[in-house]
Amino acid sequence: MRAAVIDLGTNTFHLIIGDLADKDPKILYKTTVPVLLGQGRINENMIIPEAFERGIRTLKAFKSIIDEHQVEVVRAVATSAVRSAINGQEFVDAAQAMGIDIQLITGDEEAAFIFKGVSALGIIQRTSLIMDIGGGSTEFIICNEDGLIWKKSYDIGAARLMQAYFHADPISDAERNTIIEVLDKTLGDLKAACMQYKPEMLIGSAGAFESFAILLNNGEDIGDIASMSLDIKAYEKLAERLLTSTHEERTKMKGLISLRVDMIVIAAILTNYILDNIGLHALSLSMYDLKMGVLHATKEQITSKAG
Repeated sequence: MRAAVIDLGTNTFHLIIGDLADKDPKILYKTTVPVLLGQGRINENMIIPEAFERGIRTLKAFKSIIDEHQVEVVRAVATSAVRSAINGQEFVDAAQAMGIDIQLITGDEEAAFIFKGVSALGIIQRTSLIMDIGGGSTEFIICNEDGLIWKKSYDIGAARLMQAYFHADPISDAERNTIIEVLDKTLGDLKAACMQYKPEMLIGSAGAFESFAILLNNGEDIGDIASMSLDIKAYEKLAERLLTSTHEERTKMKGLISLRVDMIVIAAILTNYILDNIGLHALSLSMYDLKMGVLHATKEQITSKAG
């Protein structure tokens, strides 16, 4: 059986098509489109007309690809930008009119799917903190080899923070300090949970962490690697370089895609904050994320029904 998963993120829409016949789903097709659904007015909870149109146009293209692959099951999940937008239901209705049923998932459900995706890799071998930096929200999951311990989604995505606080070029100390103050006010319960459960490793879920990995690899693509460890000292040097760079300098960094040229600065501030405040001693990348979690959950549902 073939299943498709569409992940409607705030910055990017992802499509993966998997064959569910084997124990682990086999990926037959995948693509990512920079839709920028949160462009311009995400903090006003509004999908602007240009972004709305880009999103629907992308879903039309995805529908054609899904039909070509003769997919039997389609799961489309929408996250922060759609669920918080006052015209989010209008977007869902427009997608449904062309045959794509979108499920609006909560931040809690998003975190659970992210955990399912990362855990499918088999890399959680000690108490770890998973971090997924989205455009609209950022999810944190504390887990160990036995399962999920604690999870929460916060409305501190890179696009939200960038639109609210990142206006100087390069980012100013005042802007950095303001973002850190926001994180101080927002992440108290995360810090308390980490003090209780003491995660040792930070696992970054795809997105910005893939960009960090590519930049640490001298701008060379990391290929189909599903996970890899990242040297914390090398990351810290990279983060300082990103935080002191201008927009133009970042556009020239080999391997940094245009979508992340500015948002990578916010991602570095977020990642630095977690490393500094939680006291983690190892950093790892997982390329399995929300969409892989939804695919694995879909396979489990189909298997249990068949059983």
